[in-house]
Amino acid sequence: MTASRLSQPMPLTVAALYKFVPLPDVEALRGPLEALCEGLGVTGTLLLAREGINGTVAGRSQAIEALLAELRTGPLFGGRLRDLDCKLSQAEAAPFRALKIRVKREIVTFDAGATDATKAGIPVAPEDWNALLDTEGLLLIDTRNAFEVALGTFPGAVDPGITRFSAFRDYVDGLDPAAHPHVAMFCTGGIRCEKAGAYMRARGFADVRHLEGGILRYLETVPDSENRWRGDCFVFDGRIALGPALVERPDHAPETLR
Repeated sequence: MTASRLSQPMPLTVAALYKFVPLPDVEALRGPLEALCEGLGVTGTLLLAREGINGTVAGRSQAIEALLAELRTGPLFGGRLRDLDCKLSQAEAAPFRALKIRVKREIVTFDAGATDATKAGIPVAPEDWNALLDTEGLLLIDTRNAFEVALGTFPGAVDPGITRFSAFRDYVDGLDPAAHPHVAMFCTGGIRCEKAGAYMRARGFADVRHLEGGILRYLETVPDSENRWRGDCFVFDGRIALGPALVERPDHAPETLR
């Protein structure tokens, strides 16, 4: 191996993770979790709340593997994150400058915790998503913010035109459940859909489904020949956007997002 190849930086692993799970001891978890991430050289942001954990972090592959192992089976969370949802991708440069561990009221801001995300709609595997899109009379909703939708979406999806996720409630309140017997929704990683789906079910929408693992899992799983996604997927880190197979696509970002 040549010296030039040895000097090339290794790609970083980026982990987008979340789980809705009761964490009544959230304040006591912050310090040990921060120490764990610092010891592994992991950067990014993790949010903790009584309703669960959410965030995106980056580091060497071994560091991310060690972090996920500790979260899922280590003593810190006592097995409460055993089935933690996580999407892995790669970054050529560090997408985060520092580590932030924060305790919040919610892991995704919506309605101050009034909606119980554990009562979300039915998850649909990426492999089954295309068949669902062909459902007659389906109301397909992109639950993300308008600037994210502008970068890419599924054909036929409704854009609620929101600039913050909490405004999704106003959009739903303007819909008639009887006029929409079948609803499907999607977001970047799945977390917003669980909150949004639970909110819609609480307001009388009978059949509410969401893309399991979000757009990231779909782009990672579904082959190009079957992929119905159009455009790129905005991500909340230094990479800006990802395309099929989670390939980094910062050159496709609108000027307002750079």
